[in-house]
Amino acid sequence: MKLFSLALFAALSATSFAKTYPVTGNTVNCRSGPGTSYGVKKSYQKGQSVSISCQTSGTSVSGNNIWDKTSDGCYVADYYIKTGVNGYITTKCGSTGGGGSSGSYCKKINTAGVNLVAQWEGFVPSPKPDPIGLPTVGYGHLCQKKNCAEVKYKFPLSQTTAKQLLSDDLPKYTACLAGYLNSKVKLNDNQLAALTSWTFNVGCGNVKTSTLVKRLNKGENPNTVASQELPNWRKAGGQVMQGLVNRRKAEIKLFKTASSKQAYPK
Repeated sequence: MKLFSLALFAALSATSFAKTYPVTGNTVNCRSGPGTSYGVKKSYQKGQSVSISCQTSGTSVSGNNIWDKTSDGCYVADYYIKTGVNGYITTKCGSTGGGGSSGSYCKKINTAGVNLVAQWEGFVPSPKPDPIGLPTVGYGHLCQKKNCAEVKYKFPLSQTTAKQLLSDDLPKYTACLAGYLNSKVKLNDNQLAALTSWTFNVGCGNVKTSTLVKRLNKGENPNTVASQELPNWRKAGGQVMQGLVNRRKAEIKLFKTASSKQAYPK
């Protein structure tokens, strides 16, 4: 994937089945609340897998203030969990207006959105560095392991298996995007798809702190916000890239394409 941050992203399942993530610290405490002042309920060992039911903010640990509520009902600092995402990967705990609106959104984007991402990412049948040096394969899949060993499809990929891999990857970007939006935001399926394409391109961390998300959460008109803010995301390495200019135009076009199907909240 063509990213502007250095974060590497792991797979996220946006279905009702729990996705597990490995613990990276030697002994990591799971606490009764999202902070180091809360009592320890249990501890996890390095390499142990945990599932995350929701996330919230709390005491900052090495610059990361996200805390993950595990299936054990306690909170662990996200810094010690290898989610692979520099930001939220699921809904916020107890959220009613700060983001995620209880997780009710379309988990998979529409075909128009998938095709848009595929068009602008380009097809790579076997792993190789992208224009900024990150190893990718398929339609923008960022390799997590050497030679993209995590990919379950045989190399070289066909366009069919590459689309399947893309469909596996996209839900985690829709999920992190939805996690940053509050209950003031209403998006149809084309709007959610266009913003997922943008998120896939620039990374969840950049989306989280973006003016675009802040303006949507203030209740501003989505079409106005997208038209004004998406074109700003046109640089790589400090240089304006015509490919990004064109991609933003395509995302705005899809965003402004009328649809009666609401996707966020669903």
